[in-house]
Formats: sequence, structure tokens, C-alpha cells
Amino acid sequence: MPQDAGERHDEDYVLISALNQYNYCPLRCYWMFVEHEYADNEHTIEGRLGHARVHAEAHTTRGELFQLRSVYLYSKRYGICGKADLIEERSGAIYPVEYKKGRLGHWTNDALQLCAQALCLEEMLAEAHGRPVHIPQGYIFYAGTGRRKAVPLTPALRHLTIETIAAVRTLLRTRQRPQVGYSARCKGCSLYHICLPRETAMLRKRRQQEKQ
Repeated sequence: MPQDAGERHDEDYVLISALNQYNYCPLRCYWMFVEHEYADNEHTIEGRLGHARVHAEAHTTRGELFQLRSVYLYSKRYGICGKADLIEERSGAIYPVEYKKGRLGHWTNDALQLCAQALCLEEMLAEAHGRPVHIPQGYIFYAGTGRRKAVPLTPALRHLTIETIAAVRTLLRTRQRPQVGYSARCKGCSLYHICLPRETAMLRKRRQQEKQ
């Protein structure tokens, strides 16, 4: 169960972006949000430039569509906060839109980030209107293919998001470095030369062999 909002302290809040990083790789999340280590590569620079273009205008109105960019969100219930790239309202329906630089696909880490934004938005709208608010889906725009993908905010996705929030909070509190093996994902990671995953995996294997 989520921690009671009345007991929440500032240091207990988890950044929404950390959920994406944790699902991609817990060790990457550790380096970024525990050790505060970060490095750029062509992927992160391209992504940052893309977000800068998205946030260039504060808001726009096109007929029945209202768009609000770079919106700060928070949830007292779940202890998360962060910014949504875009919040849209069309015909009374309000939902978050997250922008990513890559190609359209089934990326759980991106869906978790979007779902966390929706959880915050539901809580903030409920406080403002005095009634429960349910957001059934959001969207992720992938610049690599120039297409939006509708993401149903299912009970399963919501449950996984809440579990990930708890996992990241535990990581931040314990500050224990996760043991993650070397994989194909490591090759494109901007923190490769800080993390040294291949070298660490080889050293761990050698030590295990020596103990045998």
C-alpha cells in the first residue's frame, strides 16, 4: 500500500524520470539518482534537443484541442513528482503525452513513465474538482517514426508502476548498488564508461571461478 500522504517527507519523493531509468536498468538508475553520475552520448543529446523543441511554446489552442507544455506534476499519495512534456485536453478528456526520440515500439520503461504522470494528473484534478478522476489512456510520441502510440493505462500497468515506485524508493534509501549483468542494452548506455558493465561481469566471473 502507498505510504500515507500525511507522513510523506520531501526526501521520500521519487522523480518520475527515475522510474523509466530503473526499468531500463536498475544500475543506471543507481548511478544517476544515488551517485549523481551522468554522461552524455549522441542518444541523450538528441533526446534533450527534442524535448527543448517540445517545450518551446507554453501552450497552444487548436479548435477543441488545448495543449499545455512542460507541466509540473506530483502525487502526495504515491510520493512522486516530475514534469510532463505535454498535457492535452480534447472534448473534456485530459491526458499526458510523453515525447521520446526513438522509434515506435513496446517499451515498458516509457509506459511506466507515462502512467506515473497520469497517476499524478488524476490526483491533482481530483483535488481541484472535488471528485475522482480516471484517465484511461495517454500517448507516447516517438520522433524516430513521427507517430503517436496510444497507451492504455490498465490495472496491470498501474500496479507495475506502483511497484517500481517502491523499488526506486528502496534504492534511494538503502543506496545499495544493484548487481546487473552485462547485456546488449549496455552498449548504447551513456554511462557505459562509468559503469564498466562488461569488465565488472568478467571480474565477477573470475572471482567465482577462483572460489571453486
